Amino acid sequence: MNIKHLTNGLVKENPIFFQLLGMCPTLAVTTSAQNGLGMGLATTAVLVGSNAMISLLKSIIPNKIRIPAFIVVIASFVTIVGMVMEGYVPALFKSLGLFIPLIVVNCIILARAESFAFKNGVGASALDGIGMGLGFTWALVLLGAIRELIGSGQIFGITVLGAAYKPAIVMILPPGGFLTLGLVLAVYNVIKNKKAAAGQ
Repeated sequence: MNIKHLTNGLVKENPIFFQLLGMCPTLAVTTSAQNGLGMGLATTAVLVGSNAMISLLKSIIPNKIRIPAFIVVIASFVTIVGMVMEGYVPALFKSLGLFIPLIVVNCIILARAESFAFKNGVGASALDGIGMGLGFTWALVLLGAIRELIGSGQIFGITVLGAAYKPAIVMILPPGGFLTLGLVLAVYNVIKNKKAAAGQ
């Protein structure tokens, strides 16, 4: 078990900014920081559970049916997470709507099951799930906070910019998701390229 399994997903192999996975929920639910946090933590819970379970079952899952088997495992954890959210945070569950059950087909989870959990031990797979999930979460919260701040003058529902601020409503509409993601990706790549150049 290596600590890199936990830290890779945070920045170096971030599922959104580096791998460009999970774009559908990224663009759809990041209208606010709260939605981003809720979706990120729900996905993290599914990632950790499904990674660990798939790692446990890897020796008995036939290679020919591994993808359907992965989907059954992932769907089970999504159902559990959805029921917990509906019971304990119904407002957030309602706000995220259809995107909670769609975690089943989130390519981040399936990609980690295929490329990591099916080939590694339970502990390493769980750490990988935590790292990738938290990387996904902070990316969603960052995008949601930027969009919410510019689009409504708030972050987590708390007014940050004064009453004189005129919100740019476009930022909390679908085009705002593309604009914000494009700008953040540009900044991320500039920083990454500068670090790479400095390391040579």
